[in-house]
Amino acid sequence: MFSRWIKNPGEKTAQADHAFPPWGKWEVLLDEPRYKVKRITVEPGKRLSYQKHFQRAEHWFVVEGEAIVTLSGEKRELHKSDSIDIPRQAAHRIANVGKNPMVFIEIQYGDYFGEDDIVRLEDDYGRENT
Repeated sequence: MFSRWIKNPGEKTAQADHAFPPWGKWEVLLDEPRYKVKRITVEPGKRLSYQKHFQRAEHWFVVEGEAIVTLSGEKRELHKSDSIDIPRQAAHRIANVGKNPMVFIEIQYGDYFGEDDIVRLEDDYGRENT
């Protein structure tokens, strides 16, 4: 789904994208040529694909809940106000290990931010590699 709005005449047009994958939801808060910012919500007991990207790195900042991040095979616990850097081409995933939705802010930076730069290595929901 896609929505668009204009703040004031003459100002830059902002775009907001969002999706509802099987593990929760995400929405784009800011989309610029060199970076993108998303708010991602992961439902209790769910996790994202174990994946990597070739054209972007990411920074994750947990704002609600508890998570386990797997980064290049190593696991790390994250709690509210914790963050982690995800380098380009590093295999990564995040899982909600709490009883409430877990929310984190994802800052993507690099050359390209399309959803087709996801290489899924493992997926709990039977989605094919994109």
